[in-house]
Amino acid sequence: MSTYHEITCSTALHELKRKIPYGWDLNIYRGCSHGCRYCYAMGTHGFTGLADFSTNISVKTNVVEVLEKQLASSTWKREIVNIGGVTDSYQPAEAQYQLMPEILKLLIKYKTPAIISTKSDLVLRDYDLIDELSRITYINVAATVTTLDETIRKKIEPGAVSGRARFAMLKQFRKTNASVGHHLMPIIPTLTDDSETLTALFEAGQDAGIDYVLPGALYLRGATKPAFFDFIKTSYPEKYDTLWNLYKKGGAPKEYKDELYGRLNPLRQSFGLSNSYSKPIKAKLKVYPPSEEQVSFLTPS
Repeated sequence: MSTYHEITCSTALHELKRKIPYGWDLNIYRGCSHGCRYCYAMGTHGFTGLADFSTNISVKTNVVEVLEKQLASSTWKREIVNIGGVTDSYQPAEAQYQLMPEILKLLIKYKTPAIISTKSDLVLRDYDLIDELSRITYINVAATVTTLDETIRKKIEPGAVSGRARFAMLKQFRKTNASVGHHLMPIIPTLTDDSETLTALFEAGQDAGIDYVLPGALYLRGATKPAFFDFIKTSYPEKYDTLWNLYKKGGAPKEYKDELYGRLNPLRQSFGLSNSYSKPIKAKLKVYPPSEEQVSFLTPS
């Protein structure tokens, strides 16, 4: 059971060092009750690990007012904003606090393009607002889906909705002018990297009409690594040694990745799925021209 702590923030948009494919992050919560065992963010903002990160949720109650001040500024260039780069903006707390509808209204008002990535179908509550924004500027709705096996999903992502529900959500947003994507990450060796799992995911993505799929192998760093291996030791002890040997460093070795993508890419292509998220940006960022940094990204060399 999560505990909510109401806090205030001085800044809503945080500028990133990189600008491509987006240069700004917007996180309305700290912590996330989805409880994903592999979450890369569990060591951020003073959290000590998954238990702390998934049960102590901070809510930025003044984030809407602060965001409007930033979007109304004469210096704002309507660059792409990534919503929920650290924590899911449609986690269960959002059902109570309902901050996202007001944020979407501001994006519409200030014609600001955005990317929303979620493991929840609560985003469908805001369908009409996202539909309206999609007809003004670029908006991307993406779902992170790692497996369609509910037995595995309930262990690795206990607070999220089913993978099938996430694809059904994407299929609904396909009816808008938004681009829709599947973030196939992280792919966990020995657990979700088999060809049967990948085939089922690509099949579901094709059925949902996704614009792209972005795959990525598991990466472990900071507080995530010990928390992940504690989980594996308890839930999948037979996989512990194999995974431990693979992850002596933060990422899996090149040999593993070569084998994985050697299977994954031809399979993805057989379903006619693109792995380019820049194509929807180029196609749909119409009303307001992108910044110089985005132009250099979107223009082939």
